[in-house]
Amino acid sequence: MPYPVVHVLFFVFCINAVAVYVTVRSLFRRELSFRGSMNLLLLLSVGSLCALLPDIMIVYNLPVNGTIEHCWIGAVPTHSLLFSFPAILFGIIAGYAIYRKVSKALYLGLFAEAAFLSHLLLDDISEGGCEYFYPIYNRTISIFSMMDVSFRGTGLFHYLTVSFVSVFFICAVIMMALFALSKYGFEFKYRPEK
Repeated sequence: MPYPVVHVLFFVFCINAVAVYVTVRSLFRRELSFRGSMNLLLLLSVGSLCALLPDIMIVYNLPVNGTIEHCWIGAVPTHSLLFSFPAILFGIIAGYAIYRKVSKALYLGLFAEAAFLSHLLLDDISEGGCEYFYPIYNRTISIFSMMDVSFRGTGLFHYLTVSFVSVFFICAVIMMALFALSKYGFEFKYRPEK
């Protein structure tokens, strides 16, 4: 299990790379305003908290049981898409409290979901799976262990399908973050060749 610092760093530097790039570029050009820095601080705060949310029960489990193992909240595993709804709600409520605009609040909720999913991705890579589809499917699923197949044993079509699904999941999480970041002014711009 990756430690909390690794989850936050993975989110900030892998999933949230555009905001880091734009911020560093703006700092070097001395273009970053106070409002822009507050947007970045809000995004990093909400993203970092939501990237840690699946491990929230460790706060209880460590002093009471003396372990940092993952656990469930009642019947719901904290590493599932069902448990991601508190992250979405937290993002929406924080966005509405700060900006008083529904559209910005919804985008912050989407950003919080991308942060939550980045945690699941990292745990899937390191631990071999999560209960993604609880309560529909109660077993652990590993998106990345499916990539460890050869097309000789399973066939070329199965191999390509499994590889596409695994890479598409990572791409979808990054695109969610990019889509939300564009609402807050963090984006790459296309410049036609001169």
